[in-house]
Amino acid sequence: MRPYGFSVWILIALSAASLGAARQAVAPSAELDTFMQQVLERRDDNWKKVQQYILDEQERIEFRGPAEALLWGQKREYMWYPRDGFFVRSPVRFNGVTIKESEREKYEENFLRRVKNRDERARKRNLETEGTVAAPSDLQSLIQQTREPEFISSAYFLEFKFEGGRYALVGRETIEKVPVLKIEYYPTRLFSDEPSTRAEARTNQVTGRKSEDDRYGQAVQQMMNKVSLVTLWVEPAQKQIVKYTFDNVGLDFLPAAWLVRVTDLRANMLMSEVFAGVWLPRRIDMAGAFILAGGPFSVTYDIQYSGYREAATGTKYLGPKSR
Repeated sequence: MRPYGFSVWILIALSAASLGAARQAVAPSAELDTFMQQVLERRDDNWKKVQQYILDEQERIEFRGPAEALLWGQKREYMWYPRDGFFVRSPVRFNGVTIKESEREKYEENFLRRVKNRDERARKRNLETEGTVAAPSDLQSLIQQTREPEFISSAYFLEFKFEGGRYALVGRETIEKVPVLKIEYYPTRLFSDEPSTRAEARTNQVTGRKSEDDRYGQAVQQMMNKVSLVTLWVEPAQKQIVKYTFDNVGLDFLPAAWLVRVTDLRANMLMSEVFAGVWLPRRIDMAGAFILAGGPFSVTYDIQYSGYREAATGTKYLGPKSR
C-alpha cells in the first residue's frame, strides 16, 4: 500500500462527515433537474449557428515565485478563421513579435491537417452509431467539421455530466445586463474516469477486482468531487450557460503534501452574446497556488476571445496576410 494511502481514506471519511451535512441540506428539485439537463444538452449548439465568422485569441501564462516575482511567462496571439469548411487557428504574434509569413503558413497547414484527421475519425464514429452524416453543399461557405473547434472545447474544459439532485438554485443576478439564475452544482462524478481500456473494463467485470492503483485513483477522484464546488450562471430563456466558476475548498488530501502543498485551485469561464442569440466564449482563466520549501508559488493561465465578426460571404478568406 502507498505510504499515504491510509491517510487518503481517513480524509475521505472526514470529508464525507463534514461536507455531507451541508450537501444533504440541498433538497432535490425535479423542475431544476429537468432545466439543468436541457441546459447541458444544448450547450454546444451555438458555434454552428453562424457559418462564417472570425475571432481573435490572446493566450497568456505566468509562473510566479515568492513575493510575486515573475519567473516565466508567455503571451501568444492568434486569429481563428474558416478555411475549407474548418476553423483554423493562425498565429499572429508571440511575446509581441509578429510571426513570419512562412512560419504562419506552416502552422496553419499542420493545424488544418490535424483538425481534418480528427474530424474524419469523429465522422466515422457518428456513421457507425447514427447511420448518417450530413454534409453541406458549399464547402467554402459553410462549416462542415463535426467536432467542435478548440475555442469552443476550451470553454467547457470541465466536462459536466448531468447529475439529478445535485443542483441548488441560490439566487438571481445580472451579468452584463443579462438576467441570470445562479445555480450551485455539487458534483459526484465530475472527476470520475471510465476504465482506460476495454480490456481493463472486461478484466474488472470478470474478476470483480481492481488493482491497488485503481482503488487509489478512485479514492482521489472521490475526494476531488467531495471538495469541489461549481457555480453556474444560466440565462433561463435560452438555457444558456453565461458563466461558471470552479473552486476546490481544500486539497490537503493530495499525495506528497510534505513536499508540495496545493493551497488553491480555481477556474472561471465567461460567455458573451456575440451575435443575436449566439453565445460564444469570451474568457477562460485558471489559477493555482502551492507551497514548496522555497516559499509560495503560483501559476495563472488565461485565454481571451474577442473581435468576433462575420466573414465576407461568397469570397475565400485568406487569414491575417490579407489584412
